[in-house]
Amino acid sequence: MSTYVTTPIYYVNAMPHLGHAYTTIVTDTYSRFRRLCGDDVRFQTGTDEHGEKIAEAAAKEGISPREYVDKISAAFQATWPKLSVAQDYTIRTTDKDHVKTVQDILQQVYDNGDIYFSEYSGHYCQGCERFLTEKELVDGKCPDHQVAPKQISEQNYFFRMSKYQDWLVEHIKANPEYITPERYRNEVLSFLSEPLEDLCISRPTSRLTWGIPLPFDEKFVTYVWFDALINYLTGIGYPNGPDFEKYWSVAEHVIAKDILKPHAIYWPTMIKAMGLPAYKRLHVHGYWNVDETKMSKSIGNVVRPQDLIDAYGVDTVRYFVLREMSFGLDSSFSTDSIVARQNSDLANDLGNLFSRSLTMIVKYADGKVPPPDQDPESESDRELMLAVEKMLVAYEQHMQQFNFHKALQVVWGVIGLLNRYIVTNAPWELAKDEAMAKRLDNVLYSLAESLRIITLVLRPIMPDATGKMAAALGLSEAFLEARLPEAGKWGGIEVGTAISSPKQLFPRIEKKKEQQKQAQPEKSKKGKGKKKEEPQITEDGLVTFDQFGKFELRVAEITAVDTIAKADRLLKLTVLAPEERTIVAGIAEHYSPEELIGKQVIIVANLKPVKLRGVLSQGMVLAAKEKFEDGSEKLVLSTIAGTIAPGSRVA
Repeated sequence: MSTYVTTPIYYVNAMPHLGHAYTTIVTDTYSRFRRLCGDDVRFQTGTDEHGEKIAEAAAKEGISPREYVDKISAAFQATWPKLSVAQDYTIRTTDKDHVKTVQDILQQVYDNGDIYFSEYSGHYCQGCERFLTEKELVDGKCPDHQVAPKQISEQNYFFRMSKYQDWLVEHIKANPEYITPERYRNEVLSFLSEPLEDLCISRPTSRLTWGIPLPFDEKFVTYVWFDALINYLTGIGYPNGPDFEKYWSVAEHVIAKDILKPHAIYWPTMIKAMGLPAYKRLHVHGYWNVDETKMSKSIGNVVRPQDLIDAYGVDTVRYFVLREMSFGLDSSFSTDSIVARQNSDLANDLGNLFSRSLTMIVKYADGKVPPPDQDPESESDRELMLAVEKMLVAYEQHMQQFNFHKALQVVWGVIGLLNRYIVTNAPWELAKDEAMAKRLDNVLYSLAESLRIITLVLRPIMPDATGKMAAALGLSEAFLEARLPEAGKWGGIEVGTAISSPKQLFPRIEKKKEQQKQAQPEKSKKGKGKKKEEPQITEDGLVTFDQFGKFELRVAEITAVDTIAKADRLLKLTVLAPEERTIVAGIAEHYSPEELIGKQVIIVANLKPVKLRGVLSQGMVLAAKEKFEDGSEKLVLSTIAGTIAPGSRVA
């Protein structure tokens, strides 16, 4: 089976930031996962180097556009190895073969009658480098760049995009996984419910020369999107290369939601006009926000990948972005969150488990994997083996569906179980009793085999760390070629394999008090006048009747659940209401994370945000307390009958 997966080609009017890093890490992780499943994989990234913003940025630096794009493109290419990204091909839209492919396609579509010359007046956004419709404007401004577009009238060439509207609607409806997650599929269908305008695909050389000349009129250059999207074909040798024949039918694009329209509407209609089959899938993720504002080079509130790597290491960065963001939804960035993930998930859970397990094998089994006990397994052994088996099934499903945070949740479920397995079986006590020697061997073998499988499934997420784990477990080079599902079967580690005491995989980050007082981004001042009064909970957890009338109750859908380090009663809930927010709830003793995912609950939505155990809580879930005769209590979440749109008000 073949897989062809691409990042968007990144626009080089500024240096790489966390948003670029996230998209590329996701695509790299998916490509590694598909290889782990035995696929023949092609993974492509690149840079988009034409257009008005490039010419403008070069002029500001006093250099030619060519010098400018060479510099910024090199910065992007230098970033990927530092993030353990291993692409198969990097494309630049200034490459000669790409320029030729774009011109050949333009000529083909023009000859077929799908490109025509006309005059157009419209709202032109310099930041988007395209005309915006009235429907796309918010308060008369571009929603992404927060500026009013210019009114421009000029003669240009147009692509008959409207000709293919009905076909596109039918194709999206007939292929539910064509655009994922579903909310973006629905967004595209909503946009297509109104007549589609034709696409302006040129810019006159009187105002822009930095672009690919139209093959049929050199007084115009190609609109940057008609140029950029074609990279997905150029990179696999369109039209006659063997890679094109092999990979195009399985093409999967990974993008951020700000470029949904070009990829979900422009690109499919262009492909149709060329007489090609549509790409297989489009995967759309949300934004990284800082202080509730999209992280963007245009706005300037960016986080640089190199700074994160220097501070936390590449494995922590990769784990953090995949674990923290629910694919398709927005996520908030903070250094506190990275430190919490490093110290709790990586250092405490995985790092300590790996270190103590291998140290016990070295100490109690002379540093070699002991033979498992041939007697029937204990209940804890059966529970462990069943949990690993279930984890592998869920892991594959979640990774295939780009639910990376859920895949990591199920892996960490087994990691937690293994830590409890050690406590339950107490190898240090078994080692004191010769009669328990077989039992000790079985426990140590089970730990080694479980860690082999955990190393296997974490390989796409943290390639560097799992390389160290594989070496400490004594796994041969053949392990790097191991493929699921065969490699996930219990019993893969060989008896007698030499184990070495590992170095600390993930050191804890101890922050000094003065380091914890980090500067926060300035909040935008929206409007003037009296500050809106917010209801607050008193120390005894009560509110007055007058206060209660100020509460805003909404329906919220739980999309992700995380535990909180050193807080056994608390869970971190990620909910849609309808925007994404986090809520800390004291329900861990009454609900497991798995049973909460997808549940619709009622929340108080307008409480003043407060940090609990280092996590920002933006509301409260409502629950009823049930008391039993023995004095015990149970919390039952308040919910609704049936299903309703997240964010609906409760009256």
